[in-house]
Amino acid sequence: MQVLPSAERAEQPVFYYDLGDPACYFAAEQVMTALPVVPEWEPVLASEIIPSPRVPDVDRLANQARQLGLQPLRWPSSWPPDTRQAMLAATYAKGIGRAVAFSLAAFRQAFAGGRDLSESATILIAGAACEMHPTALVKGMSMRSTATALDQATERARRAGVVSLPAIRVQQRVFSGQGALAGAAEALP
Repeated sequence: MQVLPSAERAEQPVFYYDLGDPACYFAAEQVMTALPVVPEWEPVLASEIIPSPRVPDVDRLANQARQLGLQPLRWPSSWPPDTRQAMLAATYAKGIGRAVAFSLAAFRQAFAGGRDLSESATILIAGAACEMHPTALVKGMSMRSTATALDQATERARRAGVVSLPAIRVQQRVFSGQGALAGAAEALP
């Protein structure tokens, strides 16, 4: 295998998401196979990027879940969810190398299980699904460094030009919305 000098290597794409967004859930379920390289998973706060949340079309989303071969969509009872704690958990998970596993588990708890992401039990169940100890997860979520990392990631996304989620940054280009995966895949070598 030939290793290219760092100047010749392509920058790793970045997948920006919020656990409370069903479109991000759909993208998360596909991003690892839709792109020719594994992206960096970057949890961000949608509420800090998108001025007002979209009113979801639940029927359209249920059809989209079926078309993607996902479990039937079960809508969380409280909407829109306050995802700050869940996003802190995702940020902590990223710091210990479990961003993908935790995020997929949390998405599935929310949109396949119909659980509320603002409830600590939902976050702990998602953590347990990827072998994160509950005490470590709770402590990790409460650390100032975790909050700072989430805020900085959100600010980096904003500076990169992210205005809606899901979004994928490929070098200096940002692809967002339903066409994000296809656009990013096309832009990658």
